[in-house]
Amino acid sequence: MKRFSLILIIFLQSCAMNKDVIITISTSYGDMKAILYEETPLHKENFIKLSESGDFDSTIFHRIIENFMIQGGDVNLIHDEEVIDYTIPAEIKPNLFHRKGEIAAARMGDNVNPEKESSGCQFYIVQGKVYSVDELTLDINALYGGVRTLLQDEKYSDVREKFIAAQSNPAETQKLAMSLRDDVEKIGVKTSRDIPEERVKAYTTVGGVPHLDGEYTVFGRIVEGMDIIDKIASVQTGQADKPVEDIPMTFKVDRIRKEEITKKYGYNYPE
Repeated sequence: MKRFSLILIIFLQSCAMNKDVIITISTSYGDMKAILYEETPLHKENFIKLSESGDFDSTIFHRIIENFMIQGGDVNLIHDEEVIDYTIPAEIKPNLFHRKGEIAAARMGDNVNPEKESSGCQFYIVQGKVYSVDELTLDINALYGGVRTLLQDEKYSDVREKFIAAQSNPAETQKLAMSLRDDVEKIGVKTSRDIPEERVKAYTTVGGVPHLDGEYTVFGRIVEGMDIIDKIASVQTGQADKPVEDIPMTFKVDRIRKEEITKKYGYNYPE
């Protein structure tokens, strides 16, 4: 009998280990389904806890910037007192980046939060935009640094005058700088950034927000309902990027076999 009980316990544990959660985020614009990454266990556990406890229910998307992200989950906004007063240690991973549909943790700025610790509840879902390869790989600061060096040479005096005339027009200034990119490279200034091929492919197809990479913890992904991100991102906003009309959320947690998640949503678990 004891042996049977032990076998049953091992069997149940094995079944539990072979399952993962799908979180359904319901809004008046439709439902989004999300998976949470095993590579970020602290953020995953916290998000599941807030979803299952009901603490996340009735929270709103309180900050929306189209072509950037939709931010919500502030439990403290729906209570008269602070309920979530903790932060989560950063779990920033090089293979998790800000492509469209990724879920990441909001946080305080580096000046008061040098360890990049995450908010205990606030999260954002990436919308972003699609980039060209040049936009993605250009190191604009290096380019401008090289241009400043070139303009000290008298043979670039004509171009220098054009820069002075265009100093109040950022678009024209960048256009002029780009016209000198080859010259800048010739003086030994590298104007391109090395970006992994996977990121280049993602940002030039589905899009995202590459400048946030390495700064915030990405801990999940929307695997169904990507169109809902666009619908919410396009709503009218007012002061502090807050939607004119509240967009409340409810959360549901379902435990599903990993094989089914891979088959239905195309998500492959890390080995």
